[in-house]
Amino acid sequence: MHQKNLSNYNKLDILDGIEILYAYKHTTNFPKHTHPTFNIALVINQAFNCRLNSKFIQAPIGSLCITKPNEIHATPCDNYTGNTFTTFYIAPEVLKRINKGEEVFFKDKVIYAPKIFNNLLYISKNIDNPHLDIEKEIMKNLESLVKTNAETFPFIPKEKRLLQKFIEEETFIDFSLDKTARIFGMSKYKFLRLFKQETGLTPKSFLSIKRIDKAKELISKDNDLMSVVVASGFYDQAHMTKEFKRYTGVTPNTYQKAYR
Repeated sequence: MHQKNLSNYNKLDILDGIEILYAYKHTTNFPKHTHPTFNIALVINQAFNCRLNSKFIQAPIGSLCITKPNEIHATPCDNYTGNTFTTFYIAPEVLKRINKGEEVFFKDKVIYAPKIFNNLLYISKNIDNPHLDIEKEIMKNLESLVKTNAETFPFIPKEKRLLQKFIEEETFIDFSLDKTARIFGMSKYKFLRLFKQETGLTPKSFLSIKRIDKAKELISKDNDLMSVVVASGFYDQAHMTKEFKRYTGVTPNTYQKAYR
């Protein structure tokens, strides 16, 4: 197979809606973004790079690379050869249940666990196998992963942020930097610094993520793609398709098929 940038996406009605992405020779960098889930990436070929706000990590072939819910990260890909990987998106509540009601924290972002790696890879390739109890097998491997590599996450109250209420309530569909800065009584440059300090992202990147999240929500409800374009604030369908694939690794059409 000489093609590149092939991908497959599955949404399963088990374990709080687990999602599985398979990317084959993906050459396009994933920009800074977040997920509400734990991301467990299986590195199949080429070292897997992940850039966090505070550090750059590299996961070798055969390892697991894990990011926690809402952790800002970017994934630079090999732009010539491409990266092949499978990512399981696991709701934090699933791991919390496994951990007897305690929040889960993985201190190591890169984990070498050959048995878990091979089992999860096999599961991802056989999700349509009627003889395989997918939920039972995934749970068994997640339990092993939590038992051998996770720590209980200590609860630390978040400090009050100046922009917190605004960020939670703003739709960002018709966002204006100049107008918003005036509302807060500061220059747009000071607002930019404060926004990045509190979110780890620029307003432009944050806006892109909000649009993608809105598009995913609407697509999952089987809305017509043109109506999704308008409701999510994209210029046109080509713009949405380009941005959607840049952030998720799949096209809106592929994403929609997983929900049908």
